[in-house]
Amino acid sequence: MFYHVKELQYHAKPERPDPLFAKQLQEVLGGQFGEISVAMQYLFQGWSVRGANGKYKDLLMDTGTEELAHIEMLATMIARLLDGAPVGDLEDAAKDPVLGAILGGMNPQHAIVSGLGAMPADSVGNRWTADYIIASGNLLADFRANLNAESQGRLQVTRLYEMTNDRGVKDMLSWLIARDTMHQNQWVAAIRELEEKENIVVPSTFPRSLEKQEVSYTLFNFSQGNESAQGRWARGPSMDGLGTFNYVATPIPLGGKPHLEAAPPYIFDTPPAVLNANMPPMPPHTC
Repeated sequence: MFYHVKELQYHAKPERPDPLFAKQLQEVLGGQFGEISVAMQYLFQGWSVRGANGKYKDLLMDTGTEELAHIEMLATMIARLLDGAPVGDLEDAAKDPVLGAILGGMNPQHAIVSGLGAMPADSVGNRWTADYIIASGNLLADFRANLNAESQGRLQVTRLYEMTNDRGVKDMLSWLIARDTMHQNQWVAAIRELEEKENIVVPSTFPRSLEKQEVSYTLFNFSQGNESAQGRWARGPSMDGLGTFNYVATPIPLGGKPHLEAAPPYIFDTPPAVLNANMPPMPPHTC
């Protein structure tokens, strides 16, 4: 069961309208790593938790529900940044070069489509999509995805913080940055707890006898130079404690040259006779 508390989790009031920044702020609302994405990601992960251990589900539901609150904060801030935008008299407003520059960068859909309100879209108008979310049912894999989402989200919010001088906007963004700090820390804590219980490789229950263990801890050098050999990943015990890293400077192909049989005639591929025919010599080039 969900219910709505009318008060915002934190203040969301700018000092002044700014339609251009309202457009930019859409990124952390409806972008790939925005609040809609993390809210839906955590909630679907939580709803899919199976088994008796309730603390992981509670963690997901706590955080997913908080992200709904962040959606409301951002939607409120975007609407307030759009307050007073002179959308009905743009020609006169554009006579002021500063105001004209702001309105020139404004998202016209804020006036035409959403009635000066926020939209489930990113900063360039791409609609939010559920393709952004990850909910696999494997908690370790999902928590790692959550850590990435919070890392990218915090990065974007800090960039937006530097792009505005509005103290009210900065105040709200400062709250979101702090919450992203907590969320990154909590996912790291949950990841480490799960790694200690099972292992760092997902899925941990797949039989190791069914993988080619001779290459389970080998780094193949597939780029020019051998700088990658200098990393921790190239020598010493593997991170899961089940093997030893090794480095192959010049990998050799282990499979033969592939040869596909000709397709049946009804597929209408290029006939093998044409593919294997020798090309006629090119005529000499004359100027």
